[in-house]
Amino acid sequence: MKMNSSFDKEKVCADVYERILALAAGEMNEVTLMATIACELHHGFPYYNWTGFYRVVEPEVLKVGPYQGGHGCLVIPFERGICGRCARTGKTLNIADVTAEADHIACSGTTQSEIVVPVFDAKGRLRAVLDVDSDSPAAFDKVDEKFLEKVCSLFRDPEIRWS
Repeated sequence: MKMNSSFDKEKVCADVYERILALAAGEMNEVTLMATIACELHHGFPYYNWTGFYRVVEPEVLKVGPYQGGHGCLVIPFERGICGRCARTGKTLNIADVTAEADHIACSGTTQSEIVVPVFDAKGRLRAVLDVDSDSPAAFDKVDEKFLEKVCSLFRDPEIRWS
């Protein structure tokens, strides 16, 4: 994706993170936090075309949670797709070209790249994955990875109420 030369990604990351902290201060409901975070991320970055969470709602199954953008897949088994792979491995996946991935689930025909970050609770249990899609190829870099991992680490607060 071609960025405007005035786009300072690290500054935008810092600004968005501060907004998330301010908006979420004192909130301990996981769905409310996910909705707030998805909104701030989606509107903070011009190349984030779908931004949301898939929640672990039963063993080995993700279901769409709070998101921004067009419709998402409703259910993703752990054995399918990039989100499922992230859930299985517990590792961040930064996919520069989704068409090169045999297990990519195309919820949108315009998605070209994707980053998926695992969300763990305070006890280290996987609770969700954060999925961000872009209509630009190779849209995400190490700055995005580190930033989104930092955002997802907010869910490790032991006070968060998981439903």
